[in-house]
Amino acid sequence: MYRKILVALENGPADRTLLPHIEQLARLLKSSLHLVHVADGWAARHFEKLKLAESEEMKADRDYLETAAAKLRAAGLEVTEELALGDPPSEILRVAADAQCDLIAMTSHGHRLIGDIIHGSTIDAVRHKALVPLLVVRAAA
Repeated sequence: MYRKILVALENGPADRTLLPHIEQLARLLKSSLHLVHVADGWAARHFEKLKLAESEEMKADRDYLETAAAKLRAAGLEVTEELALGDPPSEILRVAADAQCDLIAMTSHGHRLIGDIIHGSTIDAVRHKALVPLLVVRAAA
C-alpha cells in the first residue's frame, strides 16, 4: 500500500511521538522511510542564493537526521534521509514528489490560535496541497 513514507521531523520532542508510530507502520507494510527535516533559519533560507557555508544549526540538523536514520536502520528498516532548506511546507511537498513518496507523516501540536492565524501552520499548508495521503500524529504533551 505505502511503499515509501516521507517522515517530516522537527528535531524536537514531537519526533519521539511520531517515530514509534512510523517504525511500526513501516514494519507492517514493509515500507521504506525517507526522513526529512527542513532547516528554515536565515542561513538555510539564503544558503544557495548567497553561497553561504553551512550554519551550526544546519550541521546539528544533519547530525540529528543521521542519528535517527541509523536507529531505524539498526531496527531493520530501509531508510534514507534528507536535509532540506527553506520554507517547511514547500520543501516537504517538493521532497515528497522528488522522492516519490506515497504517504507523508507529520506531527500536530494542536491549534495555537493567534500563532496559527498570523503564521499559518505547516500541516495546513501541506494538507491543502499534498497529492498523497497525510498521516498526522498528535504530539505528546
